[in-house]
Formats: sequence, C-alpha cells, structure tokens
Amino acid sequence: MIKEIKISDIENVKIGNAEDSQKGTGVTVIICEKGAPAGLDIRGGGPASRESGLLNPLAAADKIHAVVLSGGSAFGLGAADGVMQYLKEKSIGFETGVVPVPLVCTSCIFDLGVGEKDAFPDKIMGYTACENAQKGNYKDGNYGAGQGASVGKLMGEPFAMKSGIGSYALELGNLKVGAVVVVNALGDVVDERGNTIAGLLSDDKKSFRDSEKVLYEMCLQAENLFTSNTTIGAVITNASLDKTKMNKVAQMAHNGMARAVCPVHTSADGDSIYALSVGEVKASADVVGTLAARVMQKAIINAVKNAQNQYGLKCAREMQ
Repeated sequence: MIKEIKISDIENVKIGNAEDSQKGTGVTVIICEKGAPAGLDIRGGGPASRESGLLNPLAAADKIHAVVLSGGSAFGLGAADGVMQYLKEKSIGFETGVVPVPLVCTSCIFDLGVGEKDAFPDKIMGYTACENAQKGNYKDGNYGAGQGASVGKLMGEPFAMKSGIGSYALELGNLKVGAVVVVNALGDVVDERGNTIAGLLSDDKKSFRDSEKVLYEMCLQAENLFTSNTTIGAVITNASLDKTKMNKVAQMAHNGMARAVCPVHTSADGDSIYALSVGEVKASADVVGTLAARVMQKAIINAVKNAQNQYGLKCAREMQ
C-alpha cells in the first residue's frame, strides 16, 4: 500500500531554507551528514552548476554531503561556500587524511528578473540555510530557492506567474521516496489531469495562453529565449543504491517533470534533478525511479499551488 508522507519523514537528511523576500532570492540546502550516494541528470540546455562532475559514475567519490538549490543564476553558486564552511565546522566531509572536505553539489535558477537584479544568495545565506536545516524550517511556496521562482516565461516576466519550491513524498512498505523541487520553468505547469494551473498569461492576465502553441507560432521568428529558466530539484530515498543506480533514478525522475511542465527540457532551461540515497532499505532502482517520477510530478504541482503572489506576479490560487 502506497501512502503519502512528509518529506521530513525521510531519515538521515535535513532540509533548510533561507531567503530574502524583499530582494527576491533564496537558497535551499539538503544535508546528508553521513554522506549519500548520488546521481544527477541534466536535461536543460543552460544549467548553472558546481561539482556536478562528482556524480559521474566514473568519478572516485562514492558519496556527497549536501545539495544546494539556489537562486541568483551562476552568482548563486557562491552560496555553497557557506554550506562547506558549516559542514567543515561539523567535521563532515570526505576524509583526506588532512582535513575532511565536504562534497557539495549546487544548481541555480535564474531569478534576477524578479525582485532586485543584483541580488543573489551568498556564503552567509548558504550558512544560514544550514542552520535552518537543523531547525527543520523547510516549507513549500515562496521560501528558500523558490523565493524568486516564476513560470510561463516564454513572453517574458510581464506574462509570467509566481512559482516557488515544492515537495512530496510517498512510502511503500519500508521504502520512502520524496522530492524537493524549485519550479522556474519556461513552460506551463499542469496538474494530474493535464489542466494548466500556472503558466503563460493572456493579455488581460485572466486566463492562460498555451506555451506550447505560442512556441510553435514563434518558430520562424529570430527570438532569443535566453537561458533564464530552470527547474531544479532532488529525489531523496531511503533505498540503498549506489551512485550508478542513483543516476538512473535521477534520469527516471525527469519523467515526472515532463508530465508536469510543458514545454520542458528546452535549450532555454537548465532542468536538473539530483537523486540521493540516504538509507539502507533494499529496493529495485526501477521501483525507486518509478516512484521518483511520481513524487517529482506532485512536488512541482505543490510548488505552484503553495506559491503566493509577489513582485507583481499572479499565483495559481488567484486563477482558480
């Protein structure tokens, strides 16, 4: 029997948010103090990332200690410095024989078009997110890296909608699989029935355009979509799987993103999904990956459903 649980019900992982609501940016950190075999699948054409090479199955490191999801585009990669400082102070990291070196992977969204264009998460905000993770302050909506997130950006921010960060988790027997995702997509977000719940607005902003159809109409125009869109997230499971299998889980999780976002994985997106193994439950990677797609889809939907209007952008609840 599959049942819904909270993302916080998954053991051996701590998630914290820190944000600047006035400036419109933030950071979310996922800490695995014991280390976690991890995979990564990048489908978008414009990712902003740090230490992604660690997750190649051929790389020597078999575990990482944190994933950082950040606003600020490539400027936000510096938030990982604060996470590394925090973990160093806790003596958490890869043992080198000299000093433990925290292995921290990071992906960022482009949120410079909302709030203040010069605002981005820094080392201090990254450190604060770690402190907040110890307090268990994670929430869905306009928090953490979701603070400046928006969707439906094919025609620019004037017709976009506010999004945020979302989560969802399921339990099947002893197996737990959850997802945390920051939704900052070029395309529209649809629910389980295929109905648009957030996306590209009409001229009067009272209804939706269809981003896919608009994209077709633009096909002969020399439009520069720019890589200002990215949906980034992480699947977390208590299944005991190695790095190679977690890369497969990350790959399968993108099926959930494709169900919830359209268009998706474009050259103007940086869509990236991490997958972290934080437990010892024996399970098939195919089962975990199938559940990963399901929780990723629902987490994306929850991200827009929990977002609040801000920075002049409407939210999904205003369209109901």
